[in-house]
Amino acid sequence: MKIKTLLLTAVILSAFIVSCVPARQMQDEKARREKAESELATMRADFDKMSATSTELNEKIATMNKQLTALERDTTITGISLRKMTSQYDKVNSLYEELNSKYEQLLRMNASETQKISTELQLTQEQLSIKEAELKKLENELNLRKQNLDQMQADLLLKEKRITELESIINKKDSVMKELRNKLTIALKGFENNGLTIIEKDGKIYVSLDESLLFASGSWTVNAKGKDAIMKLSNVLADNPDIYIMVEGHTDNVPYKGSGQVKDNWDLSVMRATSVTKIILDNKGVNPQRITSAGRGEYFPIDPASNSEARQKNRRTEIILTPNMDEFMKILNNQ
Repeated sequence: MKIKTLLLTAVILSAFIVSCVPARQMQDEKARREKAESELATMRADFDKMSATSTELNEKIATMNKQLTALERDTTITGISLRKMTSQYDKVNSLYEELNSKYEQLLRMNASETQKISTELQLTQEQLSIKEAELKKLENELNLRKQNLDQMQADLLLKEKRITELESIINKKDSVMKELRNKLTIALKGFENNGLTIIEKDGKIYVSLDESLLFASGSWTVNAKGKDAIMKLSNVLADNPDIYIMVEGHTDNVPYKGSGQVKDNWDLSVMRATSVTKIILDNKGVNPQRITSAGRGEYFPIDPASNSEARQKNRRTEIILTPNMDEFMKILNNQ
């Protein structure tokens, strides 16, 4: 606005001078006017430049105002955060002072209380050592028991194996004795229930021959019928070499009045057992090592009564057949 006023004044003065001064002065005035116009042009150029600069400065001022506003806002937020941090710091500092106070209080604990805690700690350590020793002892006992258990399990497995073997032998023995019983029944078919009986008891076979089938009263000489029965029986025994043979002679309780070497029932029972044994051994298929003879006299009666019927039952010769149990006994003895 100030520059425009100056320009207007210059124009008015130029017109006044042109109308009032002479030619020389007109020239001078013209020169001054041209100079003034030149200066005016320069001033206009400067004005335009200053206007542009002013606009640029206004824009920078506006930008700086915005930045100032943002900075003031950030400063406000920062101030709030700072106040919060200050408050938190005050709380932390207060808590620290409280903890420090308690720590100092702990440091000022009574010496006796400290000693008590130390004593209790030492006692606890001693008890712990005792417990550790007991635990070690229990661990050793447990290991020993485990070893014993392992040994017992091994022994049990071995016993189970032996039991299985024994059961197999017993089953085999039962099968053999059953087959032997059938063979004897077939071989002695004409004699069974005619003075001869076959029974199976306690794993053995008992062939019982009445006195009437073998001997005359008071004699130990086997008659023909009895000899036939014994020979048929010996054939079956020859085919079964694993069977042991016991021949037992039995009498009744009537006293025997003999002479020479046969004086009583003992002697008579022995002689009768021996006579039957010799007939069995006439079969060369029967090994003499398999057979045993024994006299039982009157002391193993079937019927203890003292009547004629009981005495007749008791006068007998028994051939007891037993399976070979050597394998069985070998397993038992190895246990």
